[in-house]
Amino acid sequence: MLNRVAYMTGLRDMELRTRDIPVPQDHEVLVKLEYVGICGSDVHYYESGRIGSFVVEGDFILGHECAGTITAVGSAVRHLKVGDRVALEPGLTCGKCEFCKTGRYNLCPDVRFLATPPIDGCLTDYIAYPADMAFKLPDGVSTREGALVEPLAVGLHAASQGHVKLGDRVVILGAGAIGLMSLLACQAYGASETIVVDVIENRLEFAKKLGATRVVQAKQEDVVAVVAACTEGQGVDVVIETAGSEITLKQTPYLVKRGGTIVIVGFPPKDIVEYDFMQILLKEARIESVFRYRNLFPPAIGALAEGRIDVKPMITHEFAFEDSKQAFDFVIENKNEVVKALIKL
Repeated sequence: MLNRVAYMTGLRDMELRTRDIPVPQDHEVLVKLEYVGICGSDVHYYESGRIGSFVVEGDFILGHECAGTITAVGSAVRHLKVGDRVALEPGLTCGKCEFCKTGRYNLCPDVRFLATPPIDGCLTDYIAYPADMAFKLPDGVSTREGALVEPLAVGLHAASQGHVKLGDRVVILGAGAIGLMSLLACQAYGASETIVVDVIENRLEFAKKLGATRVVQAKQEDVVAVVAACTEGQGVDVVIETAGSEITLKQTPYLVKRGGTIVIVGFPPKDIVEYDFMQILLKEARIESVFRYRNLFPPAIGALAEGRIDVKPMITHEFAFEDSKQAFDFVIENKNEVVKALIKL
């Protein structure tokens, strides 16, 4: 059997090669991957070669959103078997530090995360992976959906950090994949009103299809004025910023109500941004942030299995593995069209 691998060999350059199929260690499973999602971070590495201090050096494998079927198990694995379909949580932590031991393992300083240099990703036919980070998919959840468990976990973590509850009003700034996953998560948590803001019309139409109660075209409308009008001047219970824009980040204190919560998910283009903290002080508002997720793969899979969340409409494009380079190029050149693109292995 061949084990095909898609290597990023330079900026906007990719090459398919073959290498040996890995042998799982005692506590690992060998997974034949079936779907890999293209994440914004993958695209950023492919297009720019770096994200902050993480720099691609030499040939590199992208991809961290993945699911497939187990073809072999290590001698110490008891809870999984050959034939099980699984989604892989891409962050491997030390398990020993303060953050791991208190359940906040996403903050582990020694995390090894797929497709975060120098750790290779999963754009390959076969991967040997720790069994405790491979989560079984129920019969009603496909591996196609399983590849979206990872971005869904980000959305669920954003809603959790915002303490979204039944009846809350929520504004989501940005209608990219994470913004829309946050929308689905907030709906599942019981939000009664969800207002989605973006500058791309196609994404706003998509947000409507997913159940947003209102969308705001930020190029044509005053976001703060619209939200004030919708909420009788009070603002919303939770603001979730996913756009990673300086403009939207600066809007958050004017959108949140007194005693409400702001959740920052998107990475702004610069580290230091001018911000109206007087609004935060006067409103006694909370500011929370999101770094990936923790303990959310089982709830995310459960929500898919129970039909509480449907991620299938999020998949707008699908490409064959041998067309991986074309897939990445398409995503870059058609950002207004793509919500989530998958590569089928």
